[in-house]
Amino acid sequence: MFKNPSFATGFAVIALVALGAALAGHATGYEFDAINMSEVLKSPSRANWLGTDQYGRDLFTRVLFGARIALRVGFIAVAIESLIGVTLGLISGYLGGYVERAILFVTDLTWAMPPVILAMAIVTVLGPSVNNVAVSIAVVSWAQFTRVVRAKTLSLKELPYIEAAESIGESGLSILVRYILPNVAPSIIVLATLSLPSAIMSTTALGFLGLGAQPPTPDWGVMLSEGISYIEDASWLSVFPGVAIVVLVVGFNFLGEGLRELIDPRIKL
Repeated sequence: MFKNPSFATGFAVIALVALGAALAGHATGYEFDAINMSEVLKSPSRANWLGTDQYGRDLFTRVLFGARIALRVGFIAVAIESLIGVTLGLISGYLGGYVERAILFVTDLTWAMPPVILAMAIVTVLGPSVNNVAVSIAVVSWAQFTRVVRAKTLSLKELPYIEAAESIGESGLSILVRYILPNVAPSIIVLATLSLPSAIMSTTALGFLGLGAQPPTPDWGVMLSEGISYIEDASWLSVFPGVAIVVLVVGFNFLGEGLRELIDPRIKL
């Protein structure tokens, strides 16, 4: 895997971000919510590598803590949406008929709605919080998993070994779990990896709009929103959280592309 440039690059970037998030606070010696009004809006220096914000808080520490929230929400959201999407994709692809048409109708309806706007509506109803953001992102993003898994299931269920399992009386649930799911798992892994950047971007967007983590929690979207007021005098308040978002999103894109190249036999040919 590490001979693949895309995978190696993405893995290195994500590992570095995850390490920084794990060591946040210990590596810098600052607390993310430690206010120091004598150090307000200090430019980057040896004491504060990325400078300080409008409350004198160390920006580097807050960016590292922000990585925790981005990774947490991203993984929770993708786990939920993959569970929903894979389950519905397997059922619709294998059973067909009215069940398939009903699932496809709901899938297409979800797919047609603007995801950020729908997520905003859900968070508004549930209330702004990190967990509610993860749930809202999952609710609006599962359709792509259903489409991919259904297509794979339709092709797999016509193969001879599936017909053989059916002929000896094996149940549909057993066939789905033992034979079909393992064969669609590589596609699910790749799709989940490529869905993480979208989840992180949606998390940031909701945080920017004030619907995600609430201050003083160091959410990258909130930090971008707060930094707009100081863009001329203290541009680092917006630049560094923005760079962090780009680095993490690009890292996951590289990782997903590398996995796709490793798993997809058509690329190897």
